[in-house]
Amino acid sequence: MKKLGLSLSLLALVVGMTACGSKAETKKETTESKSKEEKVIKVASQTMPMTDVVEVAAKEAKKDGWTVELVQVNDNIQYNELLKNKEVDANFAQHEPFMQKFNQEKKADLVAIQKIYNAKVGFYSKNYKNMSDIPDGAKVAIPNDVSNEGRALAILNEQGLITLKDGVGFNGTLKDIEKNDKKLEFMSIDLLNLAESYNEKDVALVYNYPTYIAKIGLKPADALFLEKTVDERFAISLVAREDNKDSDKIKELKKAMTSQAVKDFLEKEHSDTLTPAF
Repeated sequence: MKKLGLSLSLLALVVGMTACGSKAETKKETTESKSKEEKVIKVASQTMPMTDVVEVAAKEAKKDGWTVELVQVNDNIQYNELLKNKEVDANFAQHEPFMQKFNQEKKADLVAIQKIYNAKVGFYSKNYKNMSDIPDGAKVAIPNDVSNEGRALAILNEQGLITLKDGVGFNGTLKDIEKNDKKLEFMSIDLLNLAESYNEKDVALVYNYPTYIAKIGLKPADALFLEKTVDERFAISLVAREDNKDSDKIKELKKAMTSQAVKDFLEKEHSDTLTPAF
């Protein structure tokens, strides 16, 4: 009986030690997993070259022990929704006026952290090679969101095709057009669908960004005219939230996205469509 009792005691001791060991190992694994997770930066983006910039920045951040995960979406809504809902740490897909409009509509607190590049935007025409050839009553396709609509109208104002009210600048709307001598007819279309208007026979001018017009084989050099005065507010920017804008993750991401590697990439691979903004 004494031997049996001793054996049972030894067994209990071994089981206890094994359990403690398992708990310690589990705690260690949890700590390591949490540590790795803290070094992961999730960034939502939509399409090239924004996604390319994130990937170049990821290689730079890796040198400092960080992992940048690209979360790619296919519209102009999800990257802000994901950030607002804290499913990602940042996004890179928009300019500040577009972000501000989202904040107003969704009561969000997104913050522009760093301007990365200025896209070369302008108007394209399949049917006309000279602005003077544009007929009266011609149809003009512009974005249907307020921030991009204002930019498009400002470019037309620069070219003398319309006259906007004094002082509206890039914040103009169709209601702010004071003179429209050519009686241009405006078509408000979602930014992602604007390129399709280019091939419509009765559309004379189509506003667009290099990213989207590239889908039909065009680039800024093919534009009838480009924006003359670049407003830095429209630079495509790194965006975070008010609650994490000063975090180590965002500081590291900003460092990586303003690295020489990213600047070299923008200048060497995309000089025909954009200019660095840092």
